[in-house]
Amino acid sequence: MEWETVIGLEIHAQLATKSKIFSAASTAYGAEPNTQACAVDLGLPGVLPVLNQKAVRMAVKFGLAIDAEIAPYSVFARKNYFYPDLPKGYQISQFELPIVGLGHLDIEVDGEEKRIGVTRAHLEEDAGKSLHEDFHGLTGIDLNRAGTPLLEIVSEPDMRSAKEAVAYMRKLHELVRYLEICDGNMQEGSFRCDANVSVRPKGQAEFGTRAEIKNINSFKFVEKAINHEIERQIDVIEGGGQVVQETRLYDANKDETRSMRSKEEANDYRYFPDPDLLPVHIEDALKQEIQATLPELPAAKKQRFINDYQLDNEAANTLTSSRELADYFESVVKQSGCETKMCANWVTGDLLGALNKAALEITQSPIENERLAGLLTRIADNTISGKIAKQVFEEMWKGEQSADEIIESKGLKQITDSGAIEAIIDTIIANNPNQVEQYLGGKDKVFGFFVGQVMKETQGKANPGEVNKMLKAKLKR
Repeated sequence: MEWETVIGLEIHAQLATKSKIFSAASTAYGAEPNTQACAVDLGLPGVLPVLNQKAVRMAVKFGLAIDAEIAPYSVFARKNYFYPDLPKGYQISQFELPIVGLGHLDIEVDGEEKRIGVTRAHLEEDAGKSLHEDFHGLTGIDLNRAGTPLLEIVSEPDMRSAKEAVAYMRKLHELVRYLEICDGNMQEGSFRCDANVSVRPKGQAEFGTRAEIKNINSFKFVEKAINHEIERQIDVIEGGGQVVQETRLYDANKDETRSMRSKEEANDYRYFPDPDLLPVHIEDALKQEIQATLPELPAAKKQRFINDYQLDNEAANTLTSSRELADYFESVVKQSGCETKMCANWVTGDLLGALNKAALEITQSPIENERLAGLLTRIADNTISGKIAKQVFEEMWKGEQSADEIIESKGLKQITDSGAIEAIIDTIIANNPNQVEQYLGGKDKVFGFFVGQVMKETQGKANPGEVNKMLKAKLKR
């Protein structure tokens, strides 16, 4: 039997506010356990939550960016459940009336575009964190994260493969960083994913029973977890069993999912409006004000890069994958005045290659955009060859010198004196009569031998264009 996969994702994006969603406690990462949870976060008697206006504005900003409906009236609710890291015994979230309604996000997989629906995005507070290490069989509770503002983004079940799910998650990650509403740091838990996965016979309209895989914190693990869950469910059904609706965890070490608990339905949480919080009213004037603050979004920037810089789809995709990288590239183009394709090749090739190898972000690049622009300018004006430029780049990576300083101190200027190059070529031709005879006899590959000898003699400083031109003139058949 042929099976079809149905996938929906719930993304939790931690909003980049300095204080929590209902209190003035800090959201800074890395503090000592239980030093950033105040009386409001703990739900102590007599305290009242106060909504963080900046969190609301960030949610509206996201909704506008995905062409979603912004609810003029939304309500906070209490989601009741008991867990050690939930100090109040309930989580303040939104249920029937979320702040962001139907929207969409476009993804690209294997060169084909697909639109993924976004069902809703609602504001809620995070829970604390259970710690299992170093407690000798016990569990510690750190409540620093309790009350941290989250935007939970729920997709439609529109994805049909793990690859599509990863593409959607990457696109969302890219977008929240462009909007500067979330830092997207997956290692710190700022961007987490729950995947709802089910399978059904190809052509069947009715969805299969889904399992939810909780708290996956990397693109790699999302793909692996979903693929494993697809195989598990198919094996269960083909073995005569039934898939159970449940919550599962992904074990990256064993590359498998395992049962965590039965999946709750909405009525299990006994949602009801929070009596301590007023409804949120979003006026058109506020939406217009926030709309005016939207940056150029990734899709629009990508299309502009293709149109204005004549880049291909792959290069434009890479260069607009983060706002900082796009800004870096445009600065290099502007400062160097060089051909845009050359700038794109150096940024996506040499620079990103070195950054990936060193596990650094573009914002941590040892080579600032003005220094890379200076290097490309020296290639364009024939001060150095492309090959020599690679050496200069390596030296720039190690220190703070400019391309000009490195070229000068190491004597790397390209030899452009045609007389000097011609004399070297004459000597090489005279010293290699057998190779001359082979080339004149039709062995074109021998031409590369002569080019190599000239570059060796000049320590790579001869202008390659001049060398090729002169050799062809002197080795006429």
